[in-house]
Amino acid sequence: MFYETAGNAHGLAHDPFKAIVSPRPIGWIGSRGRDGSVNLAPYSYFNAISDSPKMVMFSSSGRKDSVRNVEETGVFTTSLVGRELAERMNVTSAPVPYDINEFELAGLTMMQGRMVDAPFVGEAHAALECRVIDIIEPRTVDGTPSGNFMVIGQVLGIHLDEKAIAEGRLDMKAVAPLARLGYLDYADAAETFEMARPSLGGR
Repeated sequence: MFYETAGNAHGLAHDPFKAIVSPRPIGWIGSRGRDGSVNLAPYSYFNAISDSPKMVMFSSSGRKDSVRNVEETGVFTTSLVGRELAERMNVTSAPVPYDINEFELAGLTMMQGRMVDAPFVGEAHAALECRVIDIIEPRTVDGTPSGNFMVIGQVLGIHLDEKAIAEGRLDMKAVAPLARLGYLDYADAAETFEMARPSLGGR
């Protein structure tokens, strides 16, 4: 089958787009507003975009609380969501008023960043402290604003749970990073395999 996205006439019970672009890591974004209000929210439109310098991005459908906060302060954190934190991550996705502290709502330990004025999840196996480099509202093919806001941050500091390190690497079986699939589906990366890049040899 083929369908044009302008009409989205795929004929299926549910839009397959998010299922096609998956799995997607979850950016658990911690931020603080100028008035001191804290926010913790999961974004599945999230990823690393470079290693040197270390940079990440998350994208918000609309100017939500996280975007408001990073616009005001220029910093944020992102905490790694392991399988054991899935249910509490889901609690923080609730559309609550701005002044509600999602850390308290989900029963999570709020830790203060060392290099940025933003909180992160104490129970997470890893967390990144980031400074905002750019906030972009992408335009559509006809040039109109999309209403989505992509926040790009440079990673200034990294927190690692030493109990999750084995043989000099972050132990994926122990961490079991959570990923968003399509619909209401999630997966974790507890089962992994290694594959080396091919060598071009004599070419």
